Amino acid sequence: RIILNNPKKRNALSLSMLESLRENIRTGADCDDLRVIIISAAGPVFSSGHDLKELTSSQGREHHTKVFNTCTEVMTLIQDVPVPVIAMVNGVATAAGCQLVASCDIVVATDKSTFATPGVNVGLFCSTPAVAIGRAVPRKVAMEMLFTGSPISAHDALLHGLISKVVPEERLEEETLAIAQRVCRTSRPVVALGKATFQRQMAQGRAAAYATASKVMVDNLAMRDGQEGIRAFIEKRRPVWSHEAGKTHD
Repeated sequence: RIILNNPKKRNALSLSMLESLRENIRTGADCDDLRVIIISAAGPVFSSGHDLKELTSSQGREHHTKVFNTCTEVMTLIQDVPVPVIAMVNGVATAAGCQLVASCDIVVATDKSTFATPGVNVGLFCSTPAVAIGRAVPRKVAMEMLFTGSPISAHDALLHGLISKVVPEERLEEETLAIAQRVCRTSRPVVALGKATFQRQMAQGRAAAYATASKVMVDNLAMRDGQEGIRAFIEKRRPVWSHEAGKTHD
């Protein structure tokens, strides 16, 4: 689990926080035993977004560029790592914090959580958060969030597809871990193949997406764990995953 742990600064995604997040995700992804990553936060704010003190003119354009490039690396890394990334949200997620939520594969949030892109109200339109949010919610919902900065509730976030599940605060960890445990019962290389394929085909037109997915289904069948799962189903037993990407046939 990765915990955003700077509650005194509302878990702002400072450059150092982003660099730490990037390294933690990379380190975890390199571990063959890793099945899922959970991102949570200490305190009542999941993340307030970028540290605005780093974005003043005194810091200079080069520093500003480094902040946003690093943020982009983190958000794309979350979608590129071979395991599911789950956000466990209990509180406020704004601007780049909302972008972080939108970038995760699965999001479990408490019913008191809220989500917003209020940058427009301080003169900095949330253009980079809009990349992730605009791909997670309907366009007109994203536009209202971006143009007004008004927060939406957890239930509205669920309705619009920004998050996966709303739970009472006392059940947040239980529900999040239950999802993680279900993921852990599956084959790592099968999940990795499926996640990569999902991201790839979502960027394609329908015909190309079906061509991509059909080829991957055939590739999946050639995998050791693909055949093990089918045999286990036919034999009415639990599969014994190898968690290796090896093939049984070409």
